[in-house]
Amino acid sequence: MPLKPNQRMNPTKIAVVIIHWNNRHLLTQFLPSLVNHIPENATIYLADNASTDDSIAYCKMNFPSIEIIALDNNYGYAKGYNEALKQIDADYFVLLNNDVEVRPKWIELVVSEMEKDPDIAAAQPKLLQYNNPNVFEYAGAAGGYIDQLGYVFCKGRLFEQAETDKGQYQQTSSVFWASGACMFVRSADFFEAGGFDNDFFAHMEEVDLCWRLQLLGKKIIAVPQAEVLHLGGSTLQKASPQKTYLNFRNSLIMLLKNLPSNQLWWFIPFRSLLDLISSVFFIVNGEFKHSWAIHRAHAHFFFRIGYWFKKRHSVKRINHLTRNPNVYPGSIVFEHFIKKRNTYSALKHWQSKNV
Repeated sequence: MPLKPNQRMNPTKIAVVIIHWNNRHLLTQFLPSLVNHIPENATIYLADNASTDDSIAYCKMNFPSIEIIALDNNYGYAKGYNEALKQIDADYFVLLNNDVEVRPKWIELVVSEMEKDPDIAAAQPKLLQYNNPNVFEYAGAAGGYIDQLGYVFCKGRLFEQAETDKGQYQQTSSVFWASGACMFVRSADFFEAGGFDNDFFAHMEEVDLCWRLQLLGKKIIAVPQAEVLHLGGSTLQKASPQKTYLNFRNSLIMLLKNLPSNQLWWFIPFRSLLDLISSVFFIVNGEFKHSWAIHRAHAHFFFRIGYWFKKRHSVKRINHLTRNPNVYPGSIVFEHFIKKRNTYSALKHWQSKNV
């Protein structure tokens, strides 16, 4: 009898891969929940970005079942994962931050949904705040989206406004991006899309990857029945000017790489104007380092714009996504800051489609 598309002769192999750099205390705090909630067909890997503390020695002594991938430099999130995943044989990669506490069946529930449709390339569980588990977490909440101006938001979080989880977003649904704090991705799709962009270092790389996966005709989903708790800000604090720099720079790179050609001529200049307004907002609020971070981001982007165009030409495009249902057809900035809509459910004229 022939196999169905989502059946295999061998059991599904799952690799849970934690990118890590220093902060050994996070391993002490978060690895116990992980090793207690791991299925038999999954292996945990610690991909260490050349930590200078005793992280590797600690892990070897206290968690001998965890495989160590010792990288020779601090490659950040993007290149760190690219280098580590090349060394792992698995059907699914689960990319997990080192500050995440997992709950029972968090892997089984997500993989079960992905196995239903081979076109689902990536997914995420529900992300809740570690210190306030009744509230959605900034980095992913119940699934990520993007508006037509390139601003990202989540089901359960608009900008800094996070909602209380009351079960209002409990159904598996299609999303635009899955959170890099806890991302499930088919290994074959990860490599076909080219993996993460090494130039990003950190921040926005998961949105860029999910965009490229969709350009290959793949789907991204959120499975909120599965839950994890994310501490957040363990490597770069949310208030860090360097994080502001990376977010603004990487957003511009991502947009240039992935937008349809007929939008580029107006989109990048217009987005740059909006970023300038953001820099003025930071100055008005006395946050001069964040304002300067935006200008640094634009300088880096425009001085290397020829290089970014070369990267754009390397992006594979099967589906041009001129009408992606998970792109909000308006401005989330306008909705949130002008119309004072603070919740995803307040966007009544637009809701994402269920899988």
